[in-house]
Amino acid sequence: MQHEPLALYIHWPFCLAKCPYCDFNSHVRDTIPQARFAKALRAELAYDAARLGRRRLTSIFFGGGTPSLMAPETVAALIEDARTLFDAAPDLEITLEANPTSVEARRLHQFRQAGVNRISLGVQALDDRALAFLGREHSATQARAALDTARSLFPRLTFDLIYARPEQTIAAWRQELATALQLADDHLSLYQLTIETGTRFEALYRKGAFTLPDNDTAAALYEATTELTQAHGMVAYEVSNYARPGSESQHNLTYWRYADYLGIGPGAHGRLSFGDTLQATRRHRAPEPWAERVESTGTGQTSEENLTPHDRAQEMLLMGLRVREGIDLQRFHARTGMTLDNAVDQGVLAQALHEGYLTRTTHTVSATPEGRLRLEALLAALVL
Repeated sequence: MQHEPLALYIHWPFCLAKCPYCDFNSHVRDTIPQARFAKALRAELAYDAARLGRRRLTSIFFGGGTPSLMAPETVAALIEDARTLFDAAPDLEITLEANPTSVEARRLHQFRQAGVNRISLGVQALDDRALAFLGREHSATQARAALDTARSLFPRLTFDLIYARPEQTIAAWRQELATALQLADDHLSLYQLTIETGTRFEALYRKGAFTLPDNDTAAALYEATTELTQAHGMVAYEVSNYARPGSESQHNLTYWRYADYLGIGPGAHGRLSFGDTLQATRRHRAPEPWAERVESTGTGQTSEENLTPHDRAQEMLLMGLRVREGIDLQRFHARTGMTLDNAVDQGVLAQALHEGYLTRTTHTVSATPEGRLRLEALLAALVL
C-alpha cells in the first residue's frame, strides 16, 4: 500500500516571556528541564514511528513556544532520530523558529551544525516602540544583527512581521516593509494583528486600551503588502506568506494541502492516514503532565479521532483556499470521499464565482486575490 508522505512537527513549549498577542501553547518557566523534555520528545517520536512505519519524511519543523531555547544537542538528536526512523527525502526541509535576542542568536551556528537548514526568525517589527508594545524581548538592532548572522549560516531564511498595529499608517507600513524586503532572503511571513481569545491583548482591547485599524485601512495595508512584495519578486502564495517561486515553506504547504503530518510534544496535533482512515490526534497541552504521560506510556497523546468525510472536506476547504494554487479537485475527492459540489453551499459557490472571489477549472478551485482578502467571511458562508 502506498502511504502518504509525512511531515514532522516538534513542539517546544517554553518561552522567556508570554507575548500579549500569542495564543499558542507556550509556558514560562524559571528553569527549563532540558534533559527531561529531550528524552520525552525522543521517546514519543520513537513511539509514533513504530506505529506509522517507514513513511517518506518531507520536512521537520521545530515550533513553539521558543525552540531556540532548546539545547542544540537535543535538536541534533531529534533530527538524527527522524532520519533513522523514517525515509528522509533528499531535499528534507528542516526549519527551526528562533527569536532575535542576543542569547538565542549566539546559538544559531550550533543549530546549523545540528542539521537545521531553514531558520525562521520572529522579528515581528523593525521599530523599537512597536516591539515594546508587542512584548518582544529584542530590539530592532538585535533583529538586524540576528538576520545578518542567520543569512550567513543557513541556506534558507524567513522572518515574521506583524502589521495593522494600533495607529500604524499605510505610509509607515510601506516604509517598514521596504526595509524588511531589503533584509529578506527568499521568504517572509506577514501577519495582520488579530485579537486572540484568552490573550493579554484581548483584555486590553476590551478595556479600550488600544484600537486596531478599521476594515478599509486593514484592506489597504494588505494590498500595499502584496504590491511591495510582488515588486520584490515575492509571490503571495498563501494569505500571509510570500516567497520567491520555489522557496515556499514545504512544511506549511503540507498543512494547506491537507497532507499527513505527525505532531509531537505538548499540545501538538496531527493528521495521519491509515488506509482509508484519517485520524486527528492531539497531545496533552501542559508540559509536565505531557512528560509524565510519555514516561509512563510512551506517548502524551490524549485524543485520536477518525474524521468523517464531512470533517475532512470542511478542513481541506478551510486550509486549501488559503493558498494561491487552490485545491486539486481530484485529490479533494480522494482525500475526503466527497465532491466539491457536495461539500459547499451551491448558492454561495455560484455567487462567489460570479463575483470573482473564487475561480474554478476542471481540475482546481481557488480563491482570487479579492477572495483571499475576504476569506474568513467567504469560508463561513461557503463551507457546509
